[in-house]
Amino acid sequence: MDLGLTDRVYVLTGASNGLGLATAEQLVAEGARVVIAARDPGRVAAAVERLGGAGSAVGLAATLADPDTPQRLVDAAGEHFGRLDGALVSVGGPPVGTAAQITDTQWRESFETVFLGTVRAIRTVAEALPDGGAIGLVLSTSVRVPISNLGISNGLRPGMAAVAKEMSDEYGPRGVRFVSLLPGRIMTDRNRQIFAASPDPERARVDTESTIPMRRLGDPAEFGRVAAFVLSPAASYLTGVTIPVDGGALRGI
Repeated sequence: MDLGLTDRVYVLTGASNGLGLATAEQLVAEGARVVIAARDPGRVAAAVERLGGAGSAVGLAATLADPDTPQRLVDAAGEHFGRLDGALVSVGGPPVGTAAQITDTQWRESFETVFLGTVRAIRTVAEALPDGGAIGLVLSTSVRVPISNLGISNGLRPGMAAVAKEMSDEYGPRGVRFVSLLPGRIMTDRNRQIFAASPDPERARVDTESTIPMRRLGDPAEFGRVAAFVLSPAASYLTGVTIPVDGGALRGI
């Protein structure tokens, strides 16, 4: 199936590694071009090189905590590639800890980056998109079921999915789509961090795998393929939904 991604242009945040980079790789493999952003300049440069260099990708060292970042990404897409067709918005995972353990400072900082930074980004990108544009949010299965020791994620991510749903109503008449993606346990640096925080990391991994019907953790490329499809014209009647990519871990139908 032709996804219709040739020469389309997407911006991706948090894309120097993990799920964002995996999605960028799939988009580029299908003929799209990308503008990627992440905090670390060295990792951004390495990711651009991995994606094929300036003909396929450009990078910005930026964070969604900076209010100027979304417009910088939109402007970079226009300057380098002459168009913008969508975005994948992802931010780093918030601090580990239960809702009761997390400090006020951690809650405020996470709200600024994880929640408000995401809302600002999708609002800015949506205004710049033409008919047929699409925005994907990288959230978590915590949108549907709280995850132990991830109190901030449990508190903020369901609200982000609700914002995406509301914006899908508002922008649907313009032909702009919003989809929330809910990765489960996929072997990224974030999940390595979560396992490392447990008293017995290897036991924690084995126990986690035992709760997944497929009995394994996901690979970032498996998420990237789903995200690339969601952002593509091939998914043109898909909006306002949450899609788990979790190996069947969520028990709801």
